[in-house]
This record gives sequence, C-alpha cells and structure tokens, in this order.
Amino acid sequence: MTSETKDIIQTELLPEDYNKYDLSFKMIVVGDAGVGKSCLTSKASRGIFEELYAPTIGFEFLVFNVKINDKVVKLQIWDTCGQELYRSLISSFYRNSSLAMMVYAINNKESFNHIKSWLKEVKFQSNPDVKIFLIGNKSDLDKERKVKEEDARIFMEENGIHFFSETSAKNGINAKEVFVEAAKLLYSEHLKYKENKNKLVRSYLPKPTKLNRNNKKNEGCCG
Repeated sequence: MTSETKDIIQTELLPEDYNKYDLSFKMIVVGDAGVGKSCLTSKASRGIFEELYAPTIGFEFLVFNVKINDKVVKLQIWDTCGQELYRSLISSFYRNSSLAMMVYAINNKESFNHIKSWLKEVKFQSNPDVKIFLIGNKSDLDKERKVKEEDARIFMEENGIHFFSETSAKNGINAKEVFVEAAKLLYSEHLKYKENKNKLVRSYLPKPTKLNRNNKKNEGCCG
C-alpha cells in the first residue's frame, strides 16, 4: 500500500446506476483511435465487451461507482475520440478533470509513441494538479506485443506519471482495477486537501494567552 492510499481500508464496487454518492470526480480518457478506450471503459463500468465497437465520435460519458471506506466515490468518465479530425472538439473536456487516463495498445508501437503528444496536450489543457495514468491495453494480444512493459514503466518514471498498468478490455484483466486505483488516488488527495485546509484554518485562529499567576496586577496601583 502506497503512502497516497494509506488511509484506505477497504473498497467495494457499486452498480453504474447507483445514484447516491459523497464525492464526485471528473476524469478523461485519451489516446489514439483503435486502442480500445471505449471497450475498456465499457468493460469496467458495465461489464460489457463488444468485439465490433463503433469508433467514438466526440465523446462518451460513463459512470464508475466505488465505495471507499464509508464514502461512495463517483467517477464521471469522459471517453474521448482519438481521431485527429475531432481533436479540437475534446479540448474543453480537459478542463476541471481531476485525472487523465492515457491509453495505448501493446500491439501498436505507434500508439505508444503518440503518448508523448497526448501527455503534452493533457498538461497544456488540464489543471496543474491533474493526476495522470498510463494504460497499456490489449494485454490479451501478448504474442503480437510491440511495446515492452519495461519501456512503458521507464516512460512513466521519466515523466512523473502517477500510475501504470496493462489491461485487457476483452478478458477484463485489470479493467476495473485501474478505475478503482483512480478513485482511490483521488479520494486520498481529497483527504490530504481537507487535512491541509484544516491545518491552515487552525493556523489563523487566535492563540490563547496564558495567565502568569506570579505577575498579578497590583490592586490600587496607578501605572
């Protein structure tokens, strides 16, 4: 367990249509067309995998609910299109995103090479505190692998990315887990923010004055 999630005791997945929540975070999923972004988000939130998934036009909106400790965290997932033609349409979805998930396919070296440009766009368009995940999808196609896991981890470490994992939307490997990790990280950041905010408020409170009983004011004396 990392220091960022040390306050998390347990997690529990909840249905997509669960409508009660304590915290809500917006996250955006980006990457080249064809890497399986929509398949991954659909598998995680709905448990559905479609072999022939129509390319996303603009964006799709999904919800992922998870109970962390005694709080229900709702992830608002904005699954974006990867085609260059629609790139300008999704720029507005970066704003106010707490986390960006960059996806490539392990059997597509070009999609991994393009992660550099996606990272640049995320950092330029999003808020400075955005958390960034790197996901290598289609791990079920390991025999067709073009991107080594080691290379992805090196890229993660060199660029300050918060989390990396390989997934398979088809087999469901780590599909839900990466979104649970996203919720856990954002929940932990929320706890740290609350703690720091409380410390800041307390620092501005007036300090009580201690009475020195040995230096009582002399009665009847004019100063």
